[in-house]
Amino acid sequence: MKEFTYTITDPVGIHARPAGLLTKEVKKYASTFTLTKGDKSADMSKLMKLMSLGVVQGDTVTIKVEGPDEETAAAAIEQFMKDNF
Repeated sequence: MKEFTYTITDPVGIHARPAGLLTKEVKKYASTFTLTKGDKSADMSKLMKLMSLGVVQGDTVTIKVEGPDEETAAAAIEQFMKDNF
């Protein structure tokens, strides 16, 4: 399992359009992705679950990646977060 934290810098947080892009991105990999904010977690391949966390600018989230391609997947998603959030 790979894990990293990321602090959201986007002024509107994880909202519909970028959340949809994030969901598409994680579906490219065989690994499972979980995003945790506080005591709530969501499968990152589920758009509505991801948006229900209410992640806003300044929130620090933890992303866990587990599966056969977790090394590559974690690095790619971490870069995706930096580029989009």
